[in-house]
Amino acid sequence: MFGVRFLKTQPTQYVIRYRDGQRVRAGTGLSFFYFAPSTSLVVVPTASSDAPFIFEETTADWQAVTIQGQLTWRIGEPERIAEVMDFTLNASGRYASEDPQKLPQRLQDRLQASIKTEIQALPLREALTAGDSLVARVGAGLGNDPVITALGLEILGFSILAIRPKPETARALEAEVREDLLKRADEAIYARRNAAVEQERAIKENELRTEIAVEAKKREIREVQMEAEQAVQAKRQEIAEAEMSGKITLEEKNGRLVELATANMRQEGEAKAHGVAALMRAAASVDPRVLEALATAGMRPDQMIAAAFRDLAGNADKIGQLNISPELLGELLNRRAPPARKAS
Repeated sequence: MFGVRFLKTQPTQYVIRYRDGQRVRAGTGLSFFYFAPSTSLVVVPTASSDAPFIFEETTADWQAVTIQGQLTWRIGEPERIAEVMDFTLNASGRYASEDPQKLPQRLQDRLQASIKTEIQALPLREALTAGDSLVARVGAGLGNDPVITALGLEILGFSILAIRPKPETARALEAEVREDLLKRADEAIYARRNAAVEQERAIKENELRTEIAVEAKKREIREVQMEAEQAVQAKRQEIAEAEMSGKITLEEKNGRLVELATANMRQEGEAKAHGVAALMRAAASVDPRVLEALATAGMRPDQMIAAAFRDLAGNADKIGQLNISPELLGELLNRRAPPARKAS
């Protein structure tokens, strides 16, 4: 009544009170009575706000992409923005102008301008994967943007949720990527088969090297065996030569022994022959009857009877009849027979 009103603001509202065109009070979360006909109230919200956005831009290779994200901001300098924009309340307690509703749009316009500059410098493939780099560059650019600085705004957060191409472009990219993946799969299969072939070749080479090493060892063993056999043969030959040398030496000694024995026998024969010759010369001058008597001097009776029978046989033509008693023959036979052995 009578134009006196009460204003109570929140801690996230910055209030500037003017009376008769003069600034009388400013601060956050103020509560006071004021006279409406002479008072102007400026209320600047300082709470953070989220501004989601979806922009469609064109890349360096003239491909359209859709960029979706969110910007978080707040009015950091209420005094500055109150100088360039109208945040005055009317009699009904609402904003007297549309500036507060236009602020998010102004911010998005500056954001879109920054994103457009970055996207137009990138080809499609790089743009689709440049989310983090865009956030870093565009966020830094917004912090230094002269318009945002002049409005006293503070950027609290900036994120890009998705960068998508047109559906037909996405299908083309999917097909290209699919073909590239299939190609890589084929290359992987080829590489795997090639690796298998290389492994098999390495195994074969190892087997061949093993066989070569085994054959080399066998050859070494055969050579060692042959050397051993040669050594044995050489030793046997040495032994045989030693035996042969011994036999030759023995035969030489036997030859000398035979020569000596022959010489001795020759000398003995010559001595005997000389004796016999001397005996024959001596016997030639002796009467035969004397010689016969000498020959029978040492005979046994049976030998003498045998000599008598020999003389009888020599004069058989002169003997008419000869009678020999059985007793004589029996006695001669008994004397000639060897004695019988006794059974044990």
